[in-house]
Amino acid sequence: MTLGVAVDGGTLAVHELGRGPAGAPAVMALHGITANALAFGAVAQALDGEVRLLAPDLRGRADSRSVRGPWGLAAHAADVVAVLDAARVESAVLLGHSMGAYVAALTAYLYPSRVSSLVLIDGGVGFPAPEGDIDDALEQVIGPAMRRLTMSFPDDDAYLDFWREHPAIGPALAAPYGDLLTAYLRHDLVGAGGERRSSCVLDAVRADGADVLADPVVLRSLRDGTVPATLLYAARGLMDEPQGLLDADRIAAAGLPPTVRVIPAGGVNHYTVLFEPQAVRLIAYAVGTSV
Repeated sequence: MTLGVAVDGGTLAVHELGRGPAGAPAVMALHGITANALAFGAVAQALDGEVRLLAPDLRGRADSRSVRGPWGLAAHAADVVAVLDAARVESAVLLGHSMGAYVAALTAYLYPSRVSSLVLIDGGVGFPAPEGDIDDALEQVIGPAMRRLTMSFPDDDAYLDFWREHPAIGPALAAPYGDLLTAYLRHDLVGAGGERRSSCVLDAVRADGADVLADPVVLRSLRDGTVPATLLYAARGLMDEPQGLLDADRIAAAGLPPTVRVIPAGGVNHYTVLFEPQAVRLIAYAVGTSV
């Protein structure tokens, strides 16, 4: 089931990935910078029947690609509140991955009465803004992802072939959960046959990435917020390299408050943390103990 929610600049598509019984606690899942709502397909299966799981395609992505600016994480936070209002939810658990974790932490910081708790996956931790040009910093962090947004493909299979060469995602397409990963990747595609391309709006990705790296309010949201949080981090990185985006030392150096519970998720990378069964069970556990 997909809901259309009026937001500044258009209509946001919100996928209801799980309903749960009457009165079930609400959880809103917020995806990464070039991702979409179906990134939480495996998590939705693990939580089936337990929570009402709302997962928007964030503005500028997938079924919400027609939403115009403003871009930036503050706009996403306002969209989260709009979705809660439309769904008649007073307060929800926010489950965020990567950039979505920063959106979740910022929403809790700006609108604490609307967020009961946070579950953050491989993101949300603020570090000092990089020196120099932000575009250069973005290129270093998400350059390959941004370049993908300028590419076109003859058909869906060619797009999946592109991902099969990706060191972090390719091997996972052959795993038992590969159908869920494939559905997530296909949901990104738009355009007619012979000209299939990513739905992500490049300007939105650039603005959102700049906020993650350098916006002072975003960077302090988790550290200075009052909403309890659980942070899970993957052992491996965006290209399946041994060094993950976060590790115990970096998290300790961030000076997070004791209200943040930290759980390592070993053996998975930045992407497979949302699909690999053991990691998904950890996420489901974190959500279950946060509602």
